[in-house]
Amino acid sequence: MPAPRRAAVLGSPIAHSLSPVLHRAAYAALGLTDWSYDRFEVDEEALPGFVAGLDPSWAGLSLTMPLKRAIIPLLDGISDTAASVEAVNTVVLTEDGRRLGDNTDIPGMIAALRERGVEKVESAAVLGAGATASSALAALARICSGPVTAYVRSEARAAEMRGWGERLGADVRTADWADAAEAFAAPLVIATTPAGTTDALAAQVPDAPGTLFDVLYDPWPTALAAAWEERGGAVVGGLDLLVHQAVLQVEQMTGRAPAPLAAMRAAGAAALPSAH
Repeated sequence: MPAPRRAAVLGSPIAHSLSPVLHRAAYAALGLTDWSYDRFEVDEEALPGFVAGLDPSWAGLSLTMPLKRAIIPLLDGISDTAASVEAVNTVVLTEDGRRLGDNTDIPGMIAALRERGVEKVESAAVLGAGATASSALAALARICSGPVTAYVRSEARAAEMRGWGERLGADVRTADWADAAEAFAAPLVIATTPAGTTDALAAQVPDAPGTLFDVLYDPWPTALAAAWEERGGAVVGGLDLLVHQAVLQVEQMTGRAPAPLAAMRAAGAAALPSAH
C-alpha cells in the first residue's frame, strides 16, 4: 500500500474555500484513495509554524489571501510566473524535502479564456487594482497584443498598475473608475473587484459586447455578468478560474496529468451556494 499523502488550502478566512471540493473530486476521479485534502485557518503570523510542522506525508499546499506573498520567504524556490507578480498560490513539497512555489492563477486565467475561444486579443480592460488585477495583467501580457486600460479609484492605484505593466511587459494605461463603463468597448474585460462593486455598471453594458471575465463565483451570476449575457456577450466566471488553477495544482502535487477538469467543475458547481 502506498503511504497516505496530504494536501490542504491555507488562508484566513478559509471556511468558504471551494478548494477541498475541487481537489477531493480530482482524487476520487483519479483513484487516489490514499490522498486527503483539508483546509486550515492560518494567518500570516501562524504560517511559519504551520510550514515548519509539515512531515513527509505532505505533497502540497494551496494558498489564498493573505498568504500568497507571506509564503515566499519560507520557500526554497519559486517559478518565474510566481516571481513576476510576487504571489505564490501553490507549493509542491518534493521527495527530497524542498518547498517549491508557483502561481497557477495566471495560467489558469489563460486556460479559462482559451476554453471559451479567447486566445489572442488586440486590447483589453481591467476593472480594479488589487492582487487579482496584477495576475490579470500577467495573463494579458501573454495574450494581448495592444494596450490594457485599468480602471481604478485613486492615483496611487493607477501608479501601482502602471508599475506592474512595466514589470510584466504589458502596455498598461489607467483611467478613472468614474469612466469604467468605457471599458465595455474592449474585446476583453476582466473584472477583479469585490462583490457588488460593478453592479451599478450593469445597466451600461452595450449591445453585442465582447468577452467578460468576472473573477467572482459567489454570488453568481453577478449583475454585470447577467447583463453581459443578456446582451449577447461571452462570459467567463470565477468558477472557471478556480477550476483551471486547481487543475494545474492537482497535476503538480500528484504528478498525474491531465487532471479531471469536468469532474472538478461539476463538483464545484454543485457546492456553490447559488446551486442550492
